[in-house]
Amino acid sequence: MKSSRCGKLPAAPQIALCATALAVSILSLTPGMARAQQAEGQTGQAGQSGNDERMLETVQVSGNWLGTGLQNSVKTFPGARTVVDEKQIEQSGASSISDVMRRIPGVQSTDNSGTAGSAISLNIGVRGLTGRYSPRSTVLLDGIPMAVAPYGQPQLSFAPVSLGNIETIDVVRSGGAVRYGPQNVGGIINFTTKPIPTGPGISGDASIRQNIYTEGGGSNTQYDAFVGTTLESGLGLAFLYSGMTGREWRKGSDDNVNDVALKFAYDITPSQQVYGKFSYYDVRSRTPGGLSVAQYNADPFQNTRPNDYWSGNRTGFDLGYVNTISANQEFEIRTFFNDSYRQSTLQQSATQIAHQPRNYTTFGIEPRYTQRVSLGPTQHDITVGYRYIRERGDDNAYNQSLVTGVSGPTTSFDNATDAHAVYIDDRIAYGNWRFVPGVRFEHIDTNRQQRGTNTQFESINNKALPSVNVSYLVNNAWTVFADYSTSFGPVQNIQLNSQTPSNPLQPEVARTFELGTRWTDSRIRAELTAFKIKFDNQIQQVPGLSPATFQNIGATDHDGVESAIDYTFDRASLLGGLNLYANYTYTRAIQKSGPTAGLDVPFYSRNTDTIGARYDWRSWTFNISTTHQSSQYADLANTVAESADGSVGRIPGFRTWNLQAMFKVPQMKRTDITIGLNNVFDKRYYTRTTDSNAGRLVGAPRMVYIQARAGF
Repeated sequence: MKSSRCGKLPAAPQIALCATALAVSILSLTPGMARAQQAEGQTGQAGQSGNDERMLETVQVSGNWLGTGLQNSVKTFPGARTVVDEKQIEQSGASSISDVMRRIPGVQSTDNSGTAGSAISLNIGVRGLTGRYSPRSTVLLDGIPMAVAPYGQPQLSFAPVSLGNIETIDVVRSGGAVRYGPQNVGGIINFTTKPIPTGPGISGDASIRQNIYTEGGGSNTQYDAFVGTTLESGLGLAFLYSGMTGREWRKGSDDNVNDVALKFAYDITPSQQVYGKFSYYDVRSRTPGGLSVAQYNADPFQNTRPNDYWSGNRTGFDLGYVNTISANQEFEIRTFFNDSYRQSTLQQSATQIAHQPRNYTTFGIEPRYTQRVSLGPTQHDITVGYRYIRERGDDNAYNQSLVTGVSGPTTSFDNATDAHAVYIDDRIAYGNWRFVPGVRFEHIDTNRQQRGTNTQFESINNKALPSVNVSYLVNNAWTVFADYSTSFGPVQNIQLNSQTPSNPLQPEVARTFELGTRWTDSRIRAELTAFKIKFDNQIQQVPGLSPATFQNIGATDHDGVESAIDYTFDRASLLGGLNLYANYTYTRAIQKSGPTAGLDVPFYSRNTDTIGARYDWRSWTFNISTTHQSSQYADLANTVAESADGSVGRIPGFRTWNLQAMFKVPQMKRTDITIGLNNVFDKRYYTRTTDSNAGRLVGAPRMVYIQARAGF
């Protein structure tokens, strides 16, 4: 019967859903493993039944799904979710956040912007959605929106985050749309900084890493430092610093980064805590830009745009208060304020250079309350929350003559957005079943005024966004889940210039369907998820019109399957100390509107995979891994033949290999030396940029690195 139903589906959904059904069938044939794992769990909770333990483990009073209440139950989360911890980040050999993200199922890093290869931007695409500046995911830093203006400019052309200060990366690809927004069709990505130590005394570490590229002549140095303590008074403090100086693999790709944070937490009473963070980030990054085919063949590492650079800084503060009123009640309130500046300087012609400085201030506050209620055989964790975000900013543009240095007139727009979100959800536990219905309502009022003129654009958007998640806990290791959610993205500041009575731009709305299963125990972590996204009204720029004009014309369908497995051999076995892991994702993202309907969306690979092994032997850890992505197209028309300027044409797929060895100094806490080799075989690959500096962008060549870390 299962094969009959699958046979009636279109090709890609058929593959994905049938694969999930097959995984469920296979897991159901392993009752011995299930009983063993259940028995193991029961041993840890003497006097409780297996069902009681599952209830306590997976339903916790916590208003913040990405906070402590859920981190302990990732394996039972009713949606596709991957958490990468600090150990996995270190062992990956990654020098940037993009390197880490490439290893997560369903996620691709697409460096096809003018800031490609630099330290200033973040280009993450999820499930076939555009990755240029990560505009369609809610990206958070310690639960606080990272974008300079989450509603008005969600693009992370300026991303104030450094890998060196990160403890975990939590990617919720679906299942969290009620709590987090506005841009969540591409899921929620939360970067968590290193936590304040809770033990007595002062602890911390410092590290230095040198990256050397064997082609292009580039090298840079990364510095990280962390120190923290919790005093007898209950006050916890931590200082974090991450910085980088030097250049990347292209000539004239110099980076200078400083990322500083001071975290604090104070236990007012055993049930009440106040916590927060002061932060400062600045970056200046030179961007070489695209190359024509002839230029690339002559020297793929050259720089034909020596005047281009991006820079920015941000000062931020966030403060939170949480009160676990009782075993059945919790109240939390968070507030934040960010002051950001971002500028791009790009050469437009042989005699003109364009400057685009922008300023933003963003304030947000979010109270929420969770109440646990028992109704007959069911238990309910009902959370009600409200979020207000206030954005104010300006974007400016002027040209400067390279010959005389004289600047022309400045065009300025002042932007203001007030956004209110109210949400409610109910986490219902009934036996081994978990149901989470919920809805979020958004009211967004945006105004854009051209300075010195009467030109004004306004947009008011109201949208209710329902969702429901369902999961079944087969045993302590195995969870089966399904979910449906609606997601949206509001009309952005620059897009408002196209707003007219005949072109009333509406928010982008998408519907996501998901079915999956997950197994997690002491040695095996495995997941398999099928997904489908119907993106009905994307806002796209109309080609061939000047000035730039945007319309609700884009519709795309995204479906596919994500899989991952991680297996650690028993220490007592012949292969003790060995860990093997792999993931594979198939994504079909198809355009549904206009003359290119039926073709792939650009800059997204249908097939990606990662395969790796780690071996621990005495004080040594050895790692080998490989990542692969299939070919992509650079334009809506899926042009195969390459143009002479390198702007369009099929982008070949590629595979790279990495090696690493780490030596932990005996009897010295968190003190180690690591050497590694990324892109071992020096595979030459490239992407293309979509900016005015069109052309090929060469990927990172072979890189040798050495890192030393000392802990105390």
